[in-house]
Amino acid sequence: MARLFEPLQLRGVTLRNRVILPPMCQYQCLAADGVVTDWHLMHYGARAAGGFGLLIAEATAVAPEGRITPHCAGLWNDAQRDAWARVVAFVHKQGAAMGVQLGHAGRKGSVYSDFAGPTGSVPDADGGWETIGPSAEAFPDYRPPRAATLDDIERIKADFADAARRADEAGFDVIELHAAHGYLLFEFLSPLTNHRTDAYGGDFDGRTRLLREVVDAVRAAWPDGKPLFVRLSVTEWLPDGWSLDESVRLARILGEQGVDLIDVSSGGNVPAKIALGAGYQVPLARAVRAAGVPVTAVGLITDPEYAEAILVEGSADAVEIGRAALREPSWPQRAARDLHVDNAKQFYPPSYWRGVYR
Repeated sequence: MARLFEPLQLRGVTLRNRVILPPMCQYQCLAADGVVTDWHLMHYGARAAGGFGLLIAEATAVAPEGRITPHCAGLWNDAQRDAWARVVAFVHKQGAAMGVQLGHAGRKGSVYSDFAGPTGSVPDADGGWETIGPSAEAFPDYRPPRAATLDDIERIKADFADAARRADEAGFDVIELHAAHGYLLFEFLSPLTNHRTDAYGGDFDGRTRLLREVVDAVRAAWPDGKPLFVRLSVTEWLPDGWSLDESVRLARILGEQGVDLIDVSSGGNVPAKIALGAGYQVPLARAVRAAGVPVTAVGLITDPEYAEAILVEGSADAVEIGRAALREPSWPQRAARDLHVDNAKQFYPPSYWRGVYR
């Protein structure tokens, strides 16, 4: 058995293989109500039938003002929960596990989607909203946020916990907290965007406090038998930004708090020059894994043999196939065939068994 197709046990959840679909925003809640649609059933259902071990749903807002765009998914009310439950149930029927990435966009919220036509911030007259951040400093070309008050922070923690409870009610197997790519939880981590002078700013302890408290709130609301992930931008690729050393230190702390896996990514908070290439974040995953917490590697991984090598060399415990999965929903099935996995049939729905060998 290829390492890529060995099961992965995390608490009470067993993934059938180590190929994960990462969260990728769809912007398809067209009624702007955060309720997922048939698009999501098709999108996630196809990839579950395509053999992925775990699918992590797109950034799903814990509050209306936590959305990136007006057309992002949410989990702040029961109608959203019930719509997600339909998707989760179908994914389970295909033999895959289903996770959801809970997030708050912070100062990067209230913007148009990639394919909406206009760019930049959505005006209030078109359905936009006031954004918040650790400090009143705008992301380039976006509306300036309001600095979060202590009352805002308490509400944000409660919103994450409430969304976690709804995620459990919807049947999700995994929660991933979005602390990457310049969204709210990461904005607090970074010295480039967090200029607070209270208990939520300043040194490492202050800047990591919100994330640590959100982890505690979610872990308390989320069943003990279900895993909790954190997606983390482990470097900003800038000398004065959040660093890899800080990420390794934080990973150890999060592991002690009950986080089961770090989804290793990078960048996104402020503009930076990043040398992109196949597996460009794999060395980062390997460094964080040394903290003793399981990790995933993600970022332009498209070749099954390379994905297998990442696991064999010990750089990660699982790999995430993102953009390639948009082109090829059945990427795991092809990988099983390319890697000559015995009984590859187990990763195909019975209706597709004729495609296993020829």
